[in-house]
Amino acid sequence: MRSDEFEIEDERARVGWYYFVAGLTQKDIADRLQITRLKVNRIIGQLRSEGRVRIELEMPLISCREAAEKVAVKYGLDEVVVVPDLDDFLQQKQMIGEAAGHMVNPLIKGLNLGIGIGSGRTLSSVVRRMTARPNDGSWVVGLIGGITRATGSNSFDVATEAAQTLGVECHYLTAPIYCASRDARDALLLIDELTDVLARTEIADVALVSCGSVEEMSSLTQVRVIKDHLDDIVAAGAVGEILGCFIDADGRPVDHFINDTIIALPPDKLKMKPESILVSGGMNKLTVMRAILRGGYVNRLATNEGVARALLES
Repeated sequence: MRSDEFEIEDERARVGWYYFVAGLTQKDIADRLQITRLKVNRIIGQLRSEGRVRIELEMPLISCREAAEKVAVKYGLDEVVVVPDLDDFLQQKQMIGEAAGHMVNPLIKGLNLGIGIGSGRTLSSVVRRMTARPNDGSWVVGLIGGITRATGSNSFDVATEAAQTLGVECHYLTAPIYCASRDARDALLLIDELTDVLARTEIADVALVSCGSVEEMSSLTQVRVIKDHLDDIVAAGAVGEILGCFIDADGRPVDHFINDTIIALPPDKLKMKPESILVSGGMNKLTVMRAILRGGYVNRLATNEGVARALLES
């Protein structure tokens, strides 16, 4: 299924779910999805004429919509989008990212705001689907320091692509994700330009983040200082990281010096964002995603169906 087909079918599934299952009025649905009542009415008519409405609503994506609603209720999220499971790992990440991009559009359209963005291949796919335009005074800021090689998913690369796509200015955390020690981090923070950008990460209105597991093949675990201390980090109870901060199964930062060396928006500041979206999927990310949701760090989620179902079972 192509991303444009997913968006069309997801919208139809949402309308069907809200009208026939949740019992919302056409006006309520139009307001929630930010579409016209005429379009809502037309979709409802199509679903009826296509024979999709019986005792149960028969649509390929209705199970995704159902899982999304249940995950939102369980974890107190404002919005969840769930895409079908795919066998191809890279295609799965791309579909999750593109679905998140579709989620972002109404949050930024025509507004004057700051948009913070983390790193990761999935977030690169988000940017490609950000078709709405904020006001000219808006800006993008990288929420996390960078790594020493260009990967297309480095925070510098993702932030640049987002700013170019939206036609706004970009601000970078021109520092490594991890410093050698807390003293080294404190020394870097004596640079006014760097602290100014860190301050900007805190006032950004929208935050797009991904996460990483503690598996040895994840991107951040390939950073030298993390490779050297990974066993100790795991022994401290870490199940993964968000914005470089390693957390335990309940979402609490683990007691390890590495968490004192990070150049990034702190997770507790992420909680304060009006809009914060976790964009991630794959069963290898389940444990850390569950921890992030338990910690209350985000209020929106884009993931795949297998992960959504597993989140409901925990």
